Amino acid sequence: MQTYLATFRDLGVQTWLMHGSLLGWWWGKKVMPWDLDADVSVTEADMYFLAAYHNMTIYYYQYDGCPEGCFFQLEINPYHKYRERDDYMNFIDARWIDMQNGLFIDITAARYDPGHEMGDGVMYDKHDHEFKDKYIFPLLDTTFEGVQAKIPYRYKEILASEYGKGALSRTDYHEYDLPMQRVCVCVHEN
Repeated sequence: MQTYLATFRDLGVQTWLMHGSLLGWWWGKKVMPWDLDADVSVTEADMYFLAAYHNMTIYYYQYDGCPEGCFFQLEINPYHKYRERDDYMNFIDARWIDMQNGLFIDITAARYDPGHEMGDGVMYDKHDHEFKDKYIFPLLDTTFEGVQAKIPYRYKEILASEYGKGALSRTDYHEYDLPMQRVCVCVHEN
């Protein structure tokens, strides 16, 4: 996450936590233990910028978690231009890939829907999540996994819309207990 956020900050691309990563932020500012990836969004305009100038670029970073240096690749799906919601094989628009272990961050573009029945300002991604732009912007500063990150302005409404209101208060999920201080603790029984 640290390398992704640093790269996008350097490129001038706004990015924010969404989906499971936003839920993980809510419950402890960390990736949920059962989540195998991280989820972020960018605007559609920024996705076009990334595709035009940075697709398949490999980045090298040295940091505490990788003192010998690690490589990361930004891969833009060629179907990022397809705006419809019916292609379930291509709803992820890009990935930030750790080339050492194959772990990745899913990047989806938030697109405006100019013909939406609710009028102007409705955005969506290709996985059929919908939200008003005023729920996203202005982005809020926070931390996630110990690094600076951004989240949607009305994050509670976004989470409740995607996961239900119980996601903000229910303290058990899978084999985990989520204490009220919002730090995830495994309660898996052996």
